[in-house]
Amino acid sequence: MEFSFSNSQKMIQKEVRRFAQEELAPQYSRWDREKQYPRELLRKMGSLGFIGTSVSQENGGLGESYITEGIICEEIARGDCSLPMATHVAGHLCAGLLEHGSQEVRDAFLAPLLAGEMIPAFCLTEPGSGTDAVAMQTSAEKKGAAYILNGEKSGITAIMDADVSLVFAKTDPAAGAKGVSCFVVPRNLPGVTMQGYEDLGCNAVVRGSLFLENVEIPASYLIGEEGTGFKMAMRGFDISRILLCLEAISPALVSLEETMAHVKKRVAFGRPLATFEGVSFPIVEHLSLLEAVRLLCYKALWLRDQGRSSSKEAGMVKWMAPRFATNAIRDCMLLHGHYGYTKEYPLEQRLRDVLAIEIADGTSQVSKLVVQREVMGREFLPYNYR
Repeated sequence: MEFSFSNSQKMIQKEVRRFAQEELAPQYSRWDREKQYPRELLRKMGSLGFIGTSVSQENGGLGESYITEGIICEEIARGDCSLPMATHVAGHLCAGLLEHGSQEVRDAFLAPLLAGEMIPAFCLTEPGSGTDAVAMQTSAEKKGAAYILNGEKSGITAIMDADVSLVFAKTDPAAGAKGVSCFVVPRNLPGVTMQGYEDLGCNAVVRGSLFLENVEIPASYLIGEEGTGFKMAMRGFDISRILLCLEAISPALVSLEETMAHVKKRVAFGRPLATFEGVSFPIVEHLSLLEAVRLLCYKALWLRDQGRSSSKEAGMVKWMAPRFATNAIRDCMLLHGHYGYTKEYPLEQRLRDVLAIEIADGTSQVSKLVVQREVMGREFLPYNYR
């Protein structure tokens, strides 16, 4: 049993951490205030191979392991924990889908995505169906050599900046989960409109709704075969949920590092704050919980690298990581005193940003349902997807 990264992975970790500290962290607050997506840095990340790392070499990626992809996501999140929501989480989901597309689709959309020249959006959720994704109402009707799409998608990360969307729609409404298909939809097509949200956090990657009104796309923009969309989406979630968790843990660990430095210097009653158990013990507790969940994240990625299921582990970390991370950051704010509540420190922004992860790609409740399914069996679930 090996708990260390390879020499190659350590080199990647060091380089990505340097990039995050020098290129991302100094701009983190500004992007939030200005609601600005840093396209120029996205292209730089693409040129360095930081996007879609696990995509096969035949399809233009590096063909690296899922563990390596996790390392990159974790280190990027040390500098900016909202940016990976689009670059690594939605990016992983979309790249994984596009690998199943035609050569035409891979050339037109996958290559620019990996290069950081195209921002993707993963469009599954709807106003009336989030956790119950099969209840979606968006439709795709085949007409000759084209599909006509109608519907609304909601809560979509980076939709206001996205150049292309991966849209899930019903091609056979009577077939349940087996009637869901996936399509590539460029944003500049007639009938495609977007509307942004005013969110609590992750303001640089503006969420919003996607509206489709008689949008016509070529039949070649179907990903895989009809009826395989839901299965592909669920398979992708087993990785994206783990990446999200590493994205949550990373800013919490950075916050704890900053807080330890602060309480060592800050003096109260003639002694450093760090000498008081009421200060040091909460830090130790948070470090212990976060390190345990972080290890489970990498175990889950290792399982996928071995070709084994990681559904149970992904479900476990998905409910734990954002909750433990927000608890840790909140305590870091308190241990900084009134300074921690100001926008001069990144703590309040990290708290706002990490809160989103508890909802993204499946809430804590649905994550527990996934674990329940894996350990108790499908017959004990409260629902039944056909």
